Amino acid sequence: MTLVSLNTVSLPALAAPSKSEVEAQFRAWISRDLAPEARKAGVSEKTIERAFQGVMLNWSLPDLVPPGTTPPKEQDQSQAEFSSPGAYFSEQRLQGLAATGRTLAETHAATLRKIEKTYGVPGAIVIAIWGRESGYGRAKLPYSAIEVLATKAFMSTRKEMFRTELIDALRILEHGDVAPGRMMGSWAGALGQPQFMPSSYVKYAVDFDGDGRADIWDSVPDTLGSIAHYLALKGWQRGRDWGFEVRIPDAVSCAQEGPDLAKAISAWQASGITRISGKAFPTDEAKLSGMMLVPAGRHGPEFIVTPNFYVLKEYNNSDLYALFIGNLADRIAFGSGAFQGQWGAVGRMLRSDVLAMQKSLQAKGYDVGKADGLAGFKTRRSLGDWQAKNGQAPTCFPDESLKAKLR
Repeated sequence: MTLVSLNTVSLPALAAPSKSEVEAQFRAWISRDLAPEARKAGVSEKTIERAFQGVMLNWSLPDLVPPGTTPPKEQDQSQAEFSSPGAYFSEQRLQGLAATGRTLAETHAATLRKIEKTYGVPGAIVIAIWGRESGYGRAKLPYSAIEVLATKAFMSTRKEMFRTELIDALRILEHGDVAPGRMMGSWAGALGQPQFMPSSYVKYAVDFDGDGRADIWDSVPDTLGSIAHYLALKGWQRGRDWGFEVRIPDAVSCAQEGPDLAKAISAWQASGITRISGKAFPTDEAKLSGMMLVPAGRHGPEFIVTPNFYVLKEYNNSDLYALFIGNLADRIAFGSGAFQGQWGAVGRMLRSDVLAMQKSLQAKGYDVGKADGLAGFKTRRSLGDWQAKNGQAPTCFPDESLKAKLR
């Protein structure tokens, strides 16, 4: 008989557990692992039993890594283009949200006045976030938050984060603000009309209608008050605007943007920057700090923003999101329209191309922030500085013409 080396034997791969087996593992995980941690956080056995009654894994959610499977590889950046900023600002959508927002601002005027007095956040800003997050509470919240959070805490790519959120969700149930069957949210576990993650609910949700519960599912005053409380605790400056669309003269470098290059709005004005509306900057803003923002470089609308713009980014860490909220709030409060600056044909570059530019700039000593293939403000201003030093008119945005030059 011929002896075969053990090193050459191909053993059959172990099969991944079936869904029924994974469901059994999930139930065991709740009992042996999660429940003790929840009890340590002050959640009673009764609340735990009610929360998980009938809860099963939701296999339709994204970013799941079931037991016995391999986490997906990061998407190849060469396969993804970043989209033009202009696509974010659907005029039809903004007009619809603004029309409804103006009506609701009148309906809830007394509540909004009380909110502004309490937290210093303008009612139009609060209404705009409400509209953007949940269509003024009309968006369907089709998912059980406990089911989503438990599924992701058990088998997602970010298990630890969702485990923490799940414990906070159980603490909310323990407090009695909402019944398990009413704790509905998004596929990502965000709750109610303001779309708070449970950890944000614990910190920022308020009982603004005085009924003893912070109800961000069914109470408009609680929803609006909670949004304002969030912004106030994140540093909203009472009495200040969010920002202004401006015209930046060619002689003024676009490579001056970012919160770390703030200066008095009067100083920006002295350099030749004017509001695109033709109006003067408000007198009470002149001595206060402002920051240049050019999200598409010279290929799109240009802004001087206040620190409140960056508070809006705390709600969703995106320049475009904060601009959307600011524009929508201005439409609601003042009847204004779209930004006057036109978004150019940017966003056609592959992320891998932008990443190559970022690495080249880093090699030349520029600070581009995170080299991730996305053109954030540090990348934009570094490009502008490099263009100026190499005899080019700064555009402060990556484009095809720069690929061969910037190596």
